[in-house]
Amino acid sequence: MESTHSRLRTMLPPINFISIHYAYFIIVCLFASLIFWGSSNPAHSISYADSLFLVVSAMTETGLNTVNLSEMTTWQQILLFLLIIFGSAIWVSIWTVLARKHAFEKRFEDVVRAERLRRANRSSSVNLSRLRFMRFQGRRSLNVIPPPAMTETLDLVSISTPSPGKSNNPILDVHAHHTHYTGTAKLSDNNTPQRSSTLAHIAFAETPHSSPENHPPTGISTAAQHGYLVSQNNTARRIAPQRQEHMETEGDAKGDFSVRSLFARAAGRNAQFHGLSREERRVLGGCEYRALRVLAVIVPLYFFLWQFIGCMALGAWINRHRPEPPLRNGVNPWWLGIFNGASAFNNSGMSLLDLNMIPFQDSYYVLVTMGLLILAGNTAYPIFLRLILWGILQILDVATMETELCELKETLQFILDYPRRVYTNLFPQRQTWWLVFMVILVNSVDWVAFELLNMGNPAVESLSKGSRVVDGLFQAVAVRSGGFYVIAIPSLYIGVQVLYTIMMYISCFPVVITLRHTNVYEERSLGIYSGDPISPDIESGLHGRSGVTSLTRHISHSGTSAIGQVFRHTLTWHGVGVRTPLTNSAADSRISFISQQIQGQLAHDMWWLAAAVLVIVTIETSNFLADPVTFSVFNVIFEVVSAYGCVGISVGLPSANYSFAGGWHTASKIVLCAVMLRGRHRNLPVALDRAVRLPGDDLHEEEEEDHRLRRSVTIRGVESGEG
Repeated sequence: MESTHSRLRTMLPPINFISIHYAYFIIVCLFASLIFWGSSNPAHSISYADSLFLVVSAMTETGLNTVNLSEMTTWQQILLFLLIIFGSAIWVSIWTVLARKHAFEKRFEDVVRAERLRRANRSSSVNLSRLRFMRFQGRRSLNVIPPPAMTETLDLVSISTPSPGKSNNPILDVHAHHTHYTGTAKLSDNNTPQRSSTLAHIAFAETPHSSPENHPPTGISTAAQHGYLVSQNNTARRIAPQRQEHMETEGDAKGDFSVRSLFARAAGRNAQFHGLSREERRVLGGCEYRALRVLAVIVPLYFFLWQFIGCMALGAWINRHRPEPPLRNGVNPWWLGIFNGASAFNNSGMSLLDLNMIPFQDSYYVLVTMGLLILAGNTAYPIFLRLILWGILQILDVATMETELCELKETLQFILDYPRRVYTNLFPQRQTWWLVFMVILVNSVDWVAFELLNMGNPAVESLSKGSRVVDGLFQAVAVRSGGFYVIAIPSLYIGVQVLYTIMMYISCFPVVITLRHTNVYEERSLGIYSGDPISPDIESGLHGRSGVTSLTRHISHSGTSAIGQVFRHTLTWHGVGVRTPLTNSAADSRISFISQQIQGQLAHDMWWLAAAVLVIVTIETSNFLADPVTFSVFNVIFEVVSAYGCVGISVGLPSANYSFAGGWHTASKIVLCAVMLRGRHRNLPVALDRAVRLPGDDLHEEEEEDHRLRRSVTIRGVESGEG
């Protein structure tokens, strides 16, 4: 009996971010569909199949509709409005941040309590050291004046200051003895470093009480306990991301540890730390906790302020300048602006107007505002969020004194330097610039194609030049995820429709590939390590009959069987069958990693799309025989890809204003509901992503294990190369 239970358990999905996300969407959709169905007026005038379809479409941000929204009751419209918000990726990420923040507080309850007490009493009980810098030729001295009440002797605090282009970094020594302090900062003759750091307040760990043999005393603990800040220059409060090759210590500093030295231990890319003691892990946990506290404020503000300002701006403009379209549909102009604003930001594409955005073809303000909301809520969200965090940091640097708000500045710099340790949709600087390039490139291709491929099209040629340019730009932004349209899709030439089909499918690729490329745990789930040489035995094992054995050796976890792991690894997005890169150079490995991710995504998606199209065209055979043009295979493919990409544009029906799926049989609608749910989950971070996992010892153990595996793979690769 126990073996049967254990066997069944291995076949069930594990309790992780992915499974919880699925459960949340399925439960909410089922519950909301019953409420929506019961709210019809007249009673049950909208069938349950249509109710379920509309609820799933709103929750997954797809935007396809089988019934005109203008015909629904106000309560049903409000329900769809709420579901659009509750299904947003940013909304889900907010709760992920709050859950991880709460888990940190529970795990480090005593330390968090001490940190809050220290922060509350800091202004009254602790005086920050006054810093005076004396500049000489190639040399600076640092005089630190202690608080009058301080009488105890502090340990030596050693802070390394990196110099550009140098591997050996000079050291800043501060000797503290009772109430007399003298310190000398020895800097190279080169230019002043752009970034240096004190970091005394980034850690909330208390003074370690472990034995000196296991954990040497750390000056950072003493500094943090007494609220001291040792600073250098006006940028001496940042976390330095540069890796240090050597650290020299003057005086009698015996193994002193600073947060800077902790960050110097980042192993490889993506800020994976290894070789840290328990106390050092607590210091690092303090950095991540503070980062989560900041994100728990900034992300919700971003989410609500963008929508509030956008909705009010649209509602006010439509009410004043173009109230006729909503009034013809029996909708209040203010309500239309609010609904469309939220729908645009969350990339739903649903509109209370039967003709979507066609009545606003020449309303530049509406199109530009909604286009900006579409970008801010989806594709450009990581870009805008990083820009906001960077802007806040720059403003604080200019508007505050050197010793003011140091903790907040350090935390912001930590988020910017190591974003993927704390948040899913925030990337390092290099990857963010790559995302900017991809957003501009893809939207430019869509825009140019709209203009060129529709030459001679009466539906486009009838527009004025200004409207044609703005409409093309809005359509380019909306077609990849927004789901709105200003020109009816069937009126576009077939080349544009094919291009839109491709763009709808690859809509999530830029963000998803960046998301997975910046997470080292994605490679762990695949059993590979980007940037490291791959030994022939592992390579052949992963590609040959021994692949299961080799793969499970790298990704196995206690308590689960190899068969269950391989089953889940094959059928879920833990790796989607990505093969190991075959190159050894770091640049080639990165390119290979991205290409393998794309291939894996295709393998993961295509069988779903093919199966859905086959089932639907089989069910719709009677409709195809009656009207082969409207129910053509291409139209079915277009609708399925739009649903899977959670985009929502549709070829529609000749006799109705709702989506093409509105003319399908009930079974086909249910199949498309499954496609929308599956598509909503294809752009999620993997279950092993650190930014969605709760803090625990297992994360530290896996980080250390990853480092050992990486070293083992590298050594074996080098040995095989020499052989």
